[in-house]
Amino acid sequence: MPVFGRCDAQSRVLRIRLFSVTLAVAAVAGLMQPARAACPPHSTAETHVWGGGLCLAVNTFGAAEAGPAPTLVVVVHGDISDGGRATYHAAFARNVARPGVVAVALMRPGYADADGRLSDGHTLGRGDNYTPQVVTAIGSAINVLKAHYRAQRVIYVGHSGGAAIGGVLIGRRPGLIDAALLVSCPCDIAAWLKARGRPPWKRSLSPADHVHRVPATTRVVVMTGSEDINTFPALAQDYAAALTARGIPAHFEPVEGAGHGFRGLERAVAAALDRMLAPGAE
Repeated sequence: MPVFGRCDAQSRVLRIRLFSVTLAVAAVAGLMQPARAACPPHSTAETHVWGGGLCLAVNTFGAAEAGPAPTLVVVVHGDISDGGRATYHAAFARNVARPGVVAVALMRPGYADADGRLSDGHTLGRGDNYTPQVVTAIGSAINVLKAHYRAQRVIYVGHSGGAAIGGVLIGRRPGLIDAALLVSCPCDIAAWLKARGRPPWKRSLSPADHVHRVPATTRVVVMTGSEDINTFPALAQDYAAALTARGIPAHFEPVEGAGHGFRGLERAVAAALDRMLAPGAE
């Protein structure tokens, strides 16, 4: 009996030590993991998407009717510099949905939609916010959506600041986006700010600096209103030319008589997107 008792005691001590080591390893591992804020309880991929450490609000259209292996169209709004909510991109996405197409209107970090649903993160004053963290969050969210819907193809539609983010994304995440429609794009941030007499931004990434990393398989259409005095047409035209010089299928489409606002561009944008969605357009 004493021998067995000693063995049992030693066994208990060994188990306690192993358990303590396991706890210590788990604690260290926990400290090494980034903090993970949760999306709202009972939310689904049609309302919220986790990306890059942020929960981003989305409006989803056509998921039930899209069928297997659809095309995923992700629509991203501009800076909304008047301080309002991001709404117009959702109205556009609603009209995009059709059989074989899932359309998702994505709220950038810190922005709210028409119902007051808020994406995690900050707008940073609605300027100089095309940051690596924001680009990572949106790219990661698109990747989650792509996997969730088992999309065979991803088309990114971005307006103004959303276009700038898209131009960066196609370079930083090669292969994630198959085609990009960049509308009213400040595609060279430094040139854009200088031309407007603004000081340089310190946080934002610029599409012009990522041209060399865009895959040759990525189709890019850049559109700007001929009367746009904010993100003037030359910015998009020069960006498209730089892509074309690398053998990337890109071109610039001016929209005659249109300014910077999306409403005046919407019909032309919808037509360009229809061409991208046409059979054989891949």
